[in-house]
Amino acid sequence: MRIGKQDNAVSSICTSDEASITVRGKVLCSEVIGELDFTSYFWLLVTGAMPSKAQQALANAVLCAIAEHGLVPSVVAARMTFAAAPEAFHGAVAAGLLGCGSVVLGSAEVAGRFYARVVAEAEASGADPAQAASAAVKALRAEKQAIPGFGHSQHSAGDPRAHRLLALAREHGMEGKHIAMLRTIEAVLPEAIGRALPINVNGAIPAVMLDAGFPLAALKGISLLARTASLIAHLNEEAERPIGFIMSGAAAARIAFAPTA
Repeated sequence: MRIGKQDNAVSSICTSDEASITVRGKVLCSEVIGELDFTSYFWLLVTGAMPSKAQQALANAVLCAIAEHGLVPSVVAARMTFAAAPEAFHGAVAAGLLGCGSVVLGSAEVAGRFYARVVAEAEASGADPAQAASAAVKALRAEKQAIPGFGHSQHSAGDPRAHRLLALAREHGMEGKHIAMLRTIEAVLPEAIGRALPINVNGAIPAVMLDAGFPLAALKGISLLARTASLIAHLNEEAERPIGFIMSGAAAARIAFAPTA
């Protein structure tokens, strides 16, 4: 039984022979190892092209911005998994990544797809960007959906990570249509929903990366790659100073039992 297309059996990422390994057209041992930093190599792997200085700087900044933010759900899941299965370091990392979704960690992808769609719709129709942004925001609110990339429960005065990333994009001359749309959405929010909301890091990340030329389809990979580094750090600390069972006990103590009717 054949499922899906069967006529494109090609990969352009890596090949090897008896004497060498070639990745994206570069000889691994002479042109990559010891020659490239990992952020540039990541960009090369994903896009097939070496990043410019500005692209490398912004990708590096974004990875640093999203890697660590305390005992967030992905970290709690990883540490509690590791406490229960200390032989499964890889499983604990996986547990921390499996919850990458539309609310936490994967929300940059959701925001990026939203901004890209509104930009495309405005360009296709010739509509004023503010009108397109307002209509898109109101459509989300009509469906009782959050505005992706806006608002933060802790950084109510504005996410400092977002401010820094957007400032870096400006410094490197990489502000484009996605950052412009992010700013436009920010400007129309008071009229569209009745109040202002700050841009959060998951709004800045996709706008910055898309304007830098990173592919939309790979946006979630930014958060996955960055958070993997953080999870490894947390699991190393869990091995040295365990808190997984403390968190588990705290959860059990905090949640009341309510019998079903």
